[in-house]
Amino acid sequence: DALKFNGVLYTLWLSENNIGNDGAVAIAKGLKGNGVLTNLNLDNNQIGDSGAFAFADALRGNVVLTWLSLNDNNIQDQGAIALADSLKGNKVLTILYLWGNRIGDDGAIAIADALKFNGAERMSVGVQQFWHRRQRRS
Repeated sequence: DALKFNGVLYTLWLSENNIGNDGAVAIAKGLKGNGVLTNLNLDNNQIGDSGAFAFADALRGNVVLTWLSLNDNNIQDQGAIALADSLKGNKVLTILYLWGNRIGDDGAIAIADALKFNGAERMSVGVQQFWHRRQRRS
């Protein structure tokens, strides 16, 4: 709730705090009502797809967050697809970092497609080190 009613904190840097999905859901809830936080770093916090779903939901209603970093977490295709869907209608977020997650081809394609619809003038998406699944051959 503190984040929801915050009126002075513009940048929140919580990298490497073992926040996990439950913490991510709580932070995302706070973003829905926050009117000043513009930069959020949650790198290396063991956030998976359910945390990504919560951030996707928060991004649909947030009108001030411009920079979100979720590097080195456990986000996979489904989480990336949810984030991609939220980008289609979010006109404020201009920087999204997703390096070092387990995002495969489906998630990467969804993010690339979403950028076609995003209304931001500039979008920088870091997607280095996509997770590639190896196909077993019979």
